[in-house]
Amino acid sequence: MRLLIRKPLLVPLITAVLLSVVPRSPSSSAATTASAPTTGASARPRRIAIGTFADMPDDWFHSDAGKNVVDNVLSWQNANGGWFKNYNPTRPRPAKIVDEPDSAAPGDGPEVWHQVSTIDNDATYTELRLLARAQRVLDRQDCRDAFLRGIEYLLKAQYPNGGWPQRFPLQNNYGRHITFNDDAMTEVCRLMRDVGERDPDFRFLHDDLRARCAAAYQRGIDCILKCQIVQHGVPTAWAQQHDEVTLKPAGGRTYELPSISGRESEDIVRLLMEIDKPDERVKRAIDACAAWYDRSKITGKRLQVFRGSQYENGWDTQLIDDPTAPPIWARFYDVETNQPFFASRDGHRHDKLADVPWERRNLYSWFGQWGKNVADEYAAWKQRLATTPHAALK
Repeated sequence: MRLLIRKPLLVPLITAVLLSVVPRSPSSSAATTASAPTTGASARPRRIAIGTFADMPDDWFHSDAGKNVVDNVLSWQNANGGWFKNYNPTRPRPAKIVDEPDSAAPGDGPEVWHQVSTIDNDATYTELRLLARAQRVLDRQDCRDAFLRGIEYLLKAQYPNGGWPQRFPLQNNYGRHITFNDDAMTEVCRLMRDVGERDPDFRFLHDDLRARCAAAYQRGIDCILKCQIVQHGVPTAWAQQHDEVTLKPAGGRTYELPSISGRESEDIVRLLMEIDKPDERVKRAIDACAAWYDRSKITGKRLQVFRGSQYENGWDTQLIDDPTAPPIWARFYDVETNQPFFASRDGHRHDKLADVPWERRNLYSWFGQWGKNVADEYAAWKQRLATTPHAALK
């Protein structure tokens, strides 16, 4: 079997997920040393992600809870074959969707998102994996038909250059960029690969559709290789978004400026390391990315959550000196200088985390252990190459 280098799967307690919505900790940085409280402006309900259900055991699909989720997911499929993001899969789609007012920045709220389908926040590709599982376990024609509509949606959404936009049909906003943010395009590529390689969940598909998905996957890999950012003649890593025409780094939300992304590049290089028989072009891209992570690590610093009445909302996240701290990596690096930077919702760039207003400073993943993960997996990948240089990696 293929050795998949994947982000960790969710292993939920299904009863708790179905029966309650629990508070989410506002601390989103992997490098924090203490969890932040969920009070005041930071208290938010946990989003019940569709990915919570896609990896449930086969028996779950036979349960009332499983059948209920499958029915609800089917009801949420849009006419174009895709899905919205952030809906509740434990409830059926209402006759009229009421957009929550003031839930996002102007011009980027539900009233805009609900005009299209998306691959943001695990949407569409995760529903397709769940429906393929349901089709195999339950032999349901409605799941088979919905899957076919959804996979055709993704095939239609792909650009000729191999990239996928965040949203489709295209809108005149950042959603039209080739989107790696939150692993959107890499997970679509994995789906296309698994369909093309006759993964057990997809064996009900005809050969011609599997061939089209395999070709879409190859175009996606080619696009990824072309998007790798070259810094003063040296290949590095990737941005959250790339322009769909020039392939240059592009911006997303107002605080997501064009940059080299320490977070998103982790899953991109993981995808490349999953290739069974990497050619020299793929190997060079992986080597260059691993080298970039090594020289971009930040040492002697640690994220710390402080609590007290002197802080806005009673707590704050600060980057402090600590010579014993393990390396961390920034979310954004300057494309020219490779210096870490930050940004606020008004689009203003900051050189220090402390200069970012409280909400974005505390409720966004500015640092993480992404480079350590890459280093560990890169070492294992090099070892596999050394021991099986002419055979498929298993």
